[in-house]
Amino acid sequence: MAQSREDASLRKHVLYLLRGGGAHLSFDDFVNSFPPDLCNRQIEGLPYTPWQVLEHMRLAQWDILEFSRDSGHVSPEFPKGYWPKSDELGSPALWQQTSDEFRKDLQQMETLVEDESKDLHAKIPHGEGQTILREALLIADHNAYHLGVLAVMARLVKA
Repeated sequence: MAQSREDASLRKHVLYLLRGGGAHLSFDDFVNSFPPDLCNRQIEGLPYTPWQVLEHMRLAQWDILEFSRDSGHVSPEFPKGYWPKSDELGSPALWQQTSDEFRKDLQQMETLVEDESKDLHAKIPHGEGQTILREALLIADHNAYHLGVLAVMARLVKA
C-alpha cells in the first residue's frame, strides 16, 4: 500500500519529536553531558535523584511501548510501578544501563511509527481508544517534560 504524502509527513514530524527535535532537548545530548557519578545527588526540596527520574522515564516509556504493541501486556500499578523506590539508588553502571534500555525502547517506538503497515490513527484493539499516534506523542511529551526537569537538576547538582 502506497503511503500518502500526509501520512509520510506525519510520521516524519512524530519521529522528529521523539528524537528531541526542535525546541526539545534530545535524550543523548542530556545523557552525554551529565556526569554519571552525580546520579544519586539529592537536591533539597526534591523527593528524587537524577537517576530516579531517568529510571521513571524508562519505566513509563517501556510501559507505553509495550501497551502499543502487545495485547497481553499488563501495566504496572500506578503510580508506584512507574518510579523506583525512594531508597533505591543508582550508580554510574546503573545510569548507563538505564540509558541503554531507554534508548532501545525509544528506537523500538520509532520503528513502530516508521512502519507504514501500521495505521497511526487506528484504535489499538486492546485499548480504550488509544492510537499509536497518541502513544508516540505521549512518549515525546513525557520525555520532553522530564528531560527539562533533568536539565534543571543537572545545573543544580553541578553547581
